[in-house]
Amino acid sequence: MTPSYRGRFAPSPTGPLHAGSLVAALASWLDARAHRGVWLVRIEDVDTPRCVPGADQHILAQLAACGLASDEPVVWQSQRAAHYQALLDALIQQGHAYPCGCSRKDIEAALHAQGLTRERHHAAVYPGTCRPDRGGLNGKPARAWRFAIDHPGRLHWFDRRLGAQQQNVATEVGDFVLRRADGLWAYQLAVVVDDAAQGISHVVRGEDLADNTARQLLLQRALGLPYPIYLHTPLVLGANGEKLSKQNGAQALDLSDPLAALALAAQALSLPPVGTHSVPEALAQWTRAWAA
Repeated sequence: MTPSYRGRFAPSPTGPLHAGSLVAALASWLDARAHRGVWLVRIEDVDTPRCVPGADQHILAQLAACGLASDEPVVWQSQRAAHYQALLDALIQQGHAYPCGCSRKDIEAALHAQGLTRERHHAAVYPGTCRPDRGGLNGKPARAWRFAIDHPGRLHWFDRRLGAQQQNVATEVGDFVLRRADGLWAYQLAVVVDDAAQGISHVVRGEDLADNTARQLLLQRALGLPYPIYLHTPLVLGANGEKLSKQNGAQALDLSDPLAALALAAQALSLPPVGTHSVPEALAQWTRAWAA
């Protein structure tokens, strides 16, 4: 057992939980309970234009209906701007971050000039136009702050479900944004700062976030922060074969029968059916199965 285990579920309040997000919530809760650890809920609401008023409280009510309650007070990222600024300042002082004056149109034009194109469903790889070693802003006003990648090769790590993973962040992503042109904090910086502040030892989240891991490892290394252990859960797909998400119209969880909703999430995690009509007993049985 791992008494120092600290896990978390960190939904974005862009709408209510759906079947896919319940899979991640249940998996993270079960992993914490199987390790006799602590499970936290953090509301990742830094992308304020996409947040839906009241969705945070709706999500917490949905979790409570499923027997999933945070072991410590819930944290809202929107209340933590000073912490993100302090760590960005540290990265700037250490030469790990620089201002960028490029718009999306500028980036696309720079890639086109190099004979490169953006892959479908993927953000454009930043070509490093504003890097200090390439002349910096060159008179352009600063729009965003980027992380200066100094790791030239492939970064390797291990995922508890997916196994050995690797990514060359420099060539597959490029110097990534820490603070956006609209002044909002980027997910990559906020999640790293908060995981460290909350002492998160294990991250259990959806597989769609797996390719963020390498960027977060680079930030953790630059800031001298500990590396959590990662596990990415299987995705729930819609009828069109794409990931179930709020962006493609995923329906809110039907919690008229919380046990039925949990049973579907457990099935997606390859957990056995349980012979009970009680949510607490079902969670206890799935915890034992997860730990086996």
